[in-house]
Amino acid sequence: MNMESKHGVRIKPATRLNDVTEYYFSRKLKEVARMNAEGADVISLAIGSPDMPPSQATVDKLCETARQADAHGYQPSAGTPELRRAMAGFYRRWYGVDLNPETEILPLIGSKEGILHVTLAFADHGDKVLVPNPGYPTYTSLSKILGTEVVYYNLKEEDGWQPDFDELENMDLDGVKLMWTNYPNMPTGAAARMDTYRRLVDFAKRHGIVVVNDNPYSLILNERPLSLLQTDGAKDCCIELNSMSKSHNMPGWRIGMCATNADFIQWILKVKSNIDSGVFRGLQMAAAKAYDNSDEWHRQANIETYRNRRAVAERIMNELGCTFDEAQTGMFLWGKIPDKYADAEELTEKLLHEAKVFITPGFIFGSNGQRYIRISLCAKDDKIKEALGRISAIKM
Repeated sequence: MNMESKHGVRIKPATRLNDVTEYYFSRKLKEVARMNAEGADVISLAIGSPDMPPSQATVDKLCETARQADAHGYQPSAGTPELRRAMAGFYRRWYGVDLNPETEILPLIGSKEGILHVTLAFADHGDKVLVPNPGYPTYTSLSKILGTEVVYYNLKEEDGWQPDFDELENMDLDGVKLMWTNYPNMPTGAAARMDTYRRLVDFAKRHGIVVVNDNPYSLILNERPLSLLQTDGAKDCCIELNSMSKSHNMPGWRIGMCATNADFIQWILKVKSNIDSGVFRGLQMAAAKAYDNSDEWHRQANIETYRNRRAVAERIMNELGCTFDEAQTGMFLWGKIPDKYADAEELTEKLLHEAKVFITPGFIFGSNGQRYIRISLCAKDDKIKEALGRISAIKM
């Protein structure tokens, strides 16, 4: 791709763009928007963007702070002390993990930003990064943009979507600096396991690899939240990212966090402080307030609401002839497609154009997702039920 200026000079984009494509959802949502403009009324069960609001106390705190005349200046890249203390309290409350809010926590503009900053802080151009297959596409795309070499490791249904440590040990690990993990897992819904966490810490220590666990789903449809940092010695060699997007219904607020040892935090902050100027104080103070949400709020928002929607999503899977693990957690349902379809996209395209229901094909998460689909629970109950009705009405 190139563009010719009015003076005839041909301008080309950076070569790094040759290694990545536009994010799948960015492309597909344009198509859905065109369909809706033509009157299609597509029901989206694809995106993991919570459709419920934050707690009322959170919104009130945002408004209160925004009215303060001195709240609108630049904020520290390291976050306000109030937010860091609240994040430490969150880890103590839900995981029983003690973190020093001054030195072991770094607020982020969402976990996606954390993936960028961690990679810049730990991996040079040409270094290797271990990425799960299937896994969150950003682990791959950002690694490629930054010039690191992506090395995939397999997650398979027969292993409960947990890492195969024998396979990992037999891989060429020379030059590997980072390993991305994500439990509870997206897209598969596989639960976090303390045995997996212990083996990851051991693996990290023996090979000098920093394991980064992305942990935004631990409160969703999950009665027993776990953290990698509960494991002895994890803080020495591991990083955990967390986010308020899913657990507190704040995806557009872009509030996340990084937790690890003090040295790692300083290295990541060195990168971050050269890129952003901190989040608006009102957002930070409101986020700190959100960490005080009651157990009842979390039970309603993160357990009961999604449990009701999950029951309908399971009926959709059954209608499609897909198989799935009922023990999945998180805000998605991951299912294996019937043999009659060549791949997941054949099924999802049929659903989009015949039933006007947008569901995610698993191939976007890696080759191990080719025969799977993912249904998001981030739609109102009546919309999920309507999607079930539409799908039931077409010949599958």
